[in-house]
Amino acid sequence: MTPSARLSAAIEVMADIDAQRRPASDALKDWGLKHRFAGSGDRAAIAGLVYDALRRKASAAFLMGEDTPRAVLLGMCRLERGMDVDAIAKLASGERFAPEPLTPAEIGHLESGKLADAPAHAAGDYPEWLDPHLARTFGEDRAEEAAALARRATLDLRINRIKADHNTLASLSPYKAAQTPWSPVGLRIELAVNAKSPAIQSEPAFLKGEIEIQDEGSQVVTLLSGAKPGEQVIDLCAGAGGKSLALAAQMEKRGQIYATDLDKRRLAPIYARLERAGARNVQVRAPAVRHGEGPDALADLADAADLVLIDAPCTGTGTWRRNPDAKWRMRPGALEQRNKEQAEVLDRAATLVKPGGRIAYITCSVLTEENDDRVQAFLAAHPNFEKAQPDFSVLGSRGGEFQRAVLTTAFGILMTPRRTATDGFYLSLMKRKS
Repeated sequence: MTPSARLSAAIEVMADIDAQRRPASDALKDWGLKHRFAGSGDRAAIAGLVYDALRRKASAAFLMGEDTPRAVLLGMCRLERGMDVDAIAKLASGERFAPEPLTPAEIGHLESGKLADAPAHAAGDYPEWLDPHLARTFGEDRAEEAAALARRATLDLRINRIKADHNTLASLSPYKAAQTPWSPVGLRIELAVNAKSPAIQSEPAFLKGEIEIQDEGSQVVTLLSGAKPGEQVIDLCAGAGGKSLALAAQMEKRGQIYATDLDKRRLAPIYARLERAGARNVQVRAPAVRHGEGPDALADLADAADLVLIDAPCTGTGTWRRNPDAKWRMRPGALEQRNKEQAEVLDRAATLVKPGGRIAYITCSVLTEENDDRVQAFLAAHPNFEKAQPDFSVLGSRGGEFQRAVLTTAFGILMTPRRTATDGFYLSLMKRKS
């Protein structure tokens, strides 16, 4: 396919996403099934255009003066891809399989349009209804913080110290993997525009369990949870097991990790991942049925845990770099539902921590309603818990610099792409007094 044909296809996919309000991945898959002539390179390029358009949807629409799929794709080419009007006009030539030629109005917007007067939600590329929520967290910096959440994410890996060390870098040299800024076990691969995602899952280092795909922010919050060799740790919302795997390496296979989730279907991938990683100190406790409708899988662990790690269900606003379509599908009701789930999982954790033990409350959200508000409410309802401070020395020589880089809130810390070049992650530590 020509670059012009790829742009036409991206406009078509964007129209489908807007009309059906469905995930971009589903729309792209359906387009590929209907256009089997498109090769893997074409599909990757079209996906890149679509995801970049979703990242810059509001700012591109502001630039172009309208929010049609065509306007958003054209505006994105100018804002995200840095193309000038002549280059965009060559793509939109009206020739076979190309979009219709640029109109005089479109040329004018592309030539002279600016974001200097854009409202915060347009400059930051997020839904307008979220503006007061982001203002609570970031104040006047919300447009800049959200704009960083709209940029492309890197591909981050974690070295599994159970099986490997930094010599793993050599095997990943074709990808130009480099040490991450904060995590002592992190590797980072920068992805170019239009680049296909590297087939990391096919690499020998991955197949042997020497590396895992994990954002550096997720690595850091796990390290800062303070899990130590020999402790009894519960991963209360383990899901596919990413943090359980990191905890196992952090604890040097000593002690015991209990991995569970309210929905046992989310645990399905964890078994193969644990085997591949050589994580022998993780015991999966899958609930027999939904929580509250049968025996509690953790009934024997009441008041027993040194640490309960909560990777809480949340809106995922901190992962917009990786899921740019999610922000446009998010609705206010989702926030209310997640707040209810967060309160429930915190209350459950309180019954599992022994005196002197800790809760590590983690979200991949940047919204105060899911972070400090939830911790404040929990501490008010559980006076036998108090706020605790992370030990930044676990990050090595960069610990002090990291502490200065994060946003320190009343009850925790918040990482963001703008501040730490990671996804958005919140961490609050709480200690049981008695």
